[in-house]
Amino acid sequence: MNTHDHSANETPRDPSDDRTSRRVKWVFGGFAAFALILLAVEHRTHLLAWLPPWWPWLFLLACPLMHVFMHGGHGSDDGTSSKADDK
Repeated sequence: MNTHDHSANETPRDPSDDRTSRRVKWVFGGFAAFALILLAVEHRTHLLAWLPPWWPWLFLLACPLMHVFMHGGHGSDDGTSSKADDK
């Protein structure tokens, strides 16, 4: 099977293409966020009817759980740090 290299034939990338691509992503993300907000506002009666009456308490329960599981590294210094790390 013949293999050949196309790298010599490739043209250099235009940096403005990256900027355009990034702009397109931001515009699409903004449009999607706006659409989700409008959807939630217009249909909030239907959305709230599906939620159980105790759903606000889930936020209060999530706070200590996130603190326990996401801050597990706090205060776990076992005294093995060197003098170079203290600078």
